[in-house]
Formats: sequence, structure tokens, C-alpha cells
Amino acid sequence: MKRDEALAPLSRDHHGSLILAQLLKKDAPVYRELPTEPWDKAKYAQEQFEAHIKAHFRKEEEMLEKVKGCHAAVTVLADEIKNEHQQLAALFSSLTNSTDLVNTMNELAGTLQDHIRKEERILFPMLQQHCTTEQLQEIHELLH
Repeated sequence: MKRDEALAPLSRDHHGSLILAQLLKKDAPVYRELPTEPWDKAKYAQEQFEAHIKAHFRKEEEMLEKVKGCHAAVTVLADEIKNEHQQLAALFSSLTNSTDLVNTMNELAGTLQDHIRKEERILFPMLQQHCTTEQLQEIHELLH
């Protein structure tokens, strides 16, 4: 299914987060111009969270509030997405004092990747199917 233009900014944001998830995995390949040492990767991940991902989560949550009632399945999924945002924020925060940084980053990587896949493969198609044209327009105005 082609992504509705209203949701496209969120999809574009996901690209950088997927690269971050790959970087944080155990035995990740070296990515050009990105950190290679665990503590440097953790610092970079926290910087990305503060500079980009936190605002992305806020935008998604604002969008979900606008469309929450359009379908029962959307309402359930919206609550799941918000809970995952909280879980991910806690994982990013835990990088600071982790006693097993490599495994903490690997857990964060998998959780982040799974979360993005859920949004791209389930949430966004569901919104395109169940939201009215007016709701999609509201999303467009919120995100552009």
C-alpha cells in the first residue's frame, strides 16, 4: 500500500531510527562516520533520542489522539504505541548507567526496530484504511 502523504513525514523519520537500531545491535558492522565503540554508540543514541526521536514520539502521540476513535483497532493500537514509546524512552535512558551496555543496546535496537515495523506495517496502513479524508487532512496539517 502506498503511504498517504499525510503520514509520509513520520515514515521518513523512521529511516534514521532504523539505521540507529542497526548501529546498536551486537556485532553491528561499521557505519561510515558513525561511532564504533560501545560508549560512543550509547552517547550517540542518547543524542539522537533527545534531538529527534523524542519529538517524533510526541508528534505520533498527538496524531494518535486526533484519530483514536476512528476504529476500535486503531484505539487499541494507539495505546500500544504509546506504551512502546515509554518503554523505548526508558531503554534510551538506561544506557547511561547500564552495567552490560552491549546487551542493553542490543535490546534497545530490537525493540526500536520492532516498534518501527509495527507502525509501518500495521498502524499506518490501518490509519489509511479507517481514517476519514478530514482526519488525514488534520494529520497532514499537524505534521507538515
